[in-house]
Amino acid sequence: MEQTKKVVSVYRELLQEYLRSKDEKVLYQAEQFSRQSIQDGVKPEEIIDAHYQTMSEIIPDMDPRLKDSFKFLIETMIYYGVAYGMFNDIKEQQYSLRNEIDVAAKMQNTLLKTEVPNSEVLDIGAISLPARQMSGDYYHFVEDTENNIGVAVADVSGKGIPAAFVMSMIKYAMESYPDNRTYPEIILELLNRVVERNVEPGMFVSMFYGLYDVNQHKFYYATAGHEPGFIYRHRTKTFEEIRGKGLLLGVKSDSKYEQFELDVEPNDIIFLLTDGVTECKAAGRFIEQDEVLDVLHNYIQEPSNELVENAYKHFERLQDFQLRDDFTLVAIRRKGEK
Repeated sequence: MEQTKKVVSVYRELLQEYLRSKDEKVLYQAEQFSRQSIQDGVKPEEIIDAHYQTMSEIIPDMDPRLKDSFKFLIETMIYYGVAYGMFNDIKEQQYSLRNEIDVAAKMQNTLLKTEVPNSEVLDIGAISLPARQMSGDYYHFVEDTENNIGVAVADVSGKGIPAAFVMSMIKYAMESYPDNRTYPEIILELLNRVVERNVEPGMFVSMFYGLYDVNQHKFYYATAGHEPGFIYRHRTKTFEEIRGKGLLLGVKSDSKYEQFELDVEPNDIIFLLTDGVTECKAAGRFIEQDEVLDVLHNYIQEPSNELVENAYKHFERLQDFQLRDDFTLVAIRRKGEK
């Protein structure tokens, strides 16, 4: 309170000096005074009141309308000060939240980082990009002791920090399983128990898990409520849907998952994805499945890493470079016979 009185007294002195001298140095002093007043927490209405009181002393017979205008201004600035303070509080909270999200996004990138396997028989490409800072999508590769390659593509209901931690939990659960061959139906059953026990109610995970047998060239897979994939048959130049059935992870602790298998011929390509690909929205409508497959077919001759990259760029252009959902696309091509 004493500090405020002191600041108001300084303002009155500056005002009186300026009215007397019209010296620009006083204006500079007023500028410095304003900065100090902000640091000292002086409210705008207190400065205006000091101005009014000073002018009332200098001009005792001030026009009543001018006096009323000052009173109106003081009342207005009281509410302005309250609103301005709330606005600054919100800005500080938003800034703090952005910093937390930046840190969480970096943690997510570190925790969920996975290496695309370098296989003698497979050409693999993968891309996953968030619609915002943090992603609810996830893909992961594992390689067993026989060089067979497991691949998981998942989507968490919800986004942000909770989704990132759920994905991290799933990744480390997968990496804790034995290195010898583990089939998709078993992987999903184990992960379902982990999610059901450790994730809050109402949050679920869809996942497609596949295992590529590099010797028999069979692709074993199971799905937990996830988006169907596709296989491009090189011999017939056609796409087939890779569809399965199974509950989302975390719905029931005793869920069972049916396993399916595909024979993969040379230059066949397996596509796994999330709904950010199939539910791409362009010109106010969701694109049809045939349109998605046409895009993939446009780049079918390219190496898998370029195929997924160019497909992503195509879908990004369709959406005016603003992703509406996280985008994940994995392509696994069986290399041709030498």
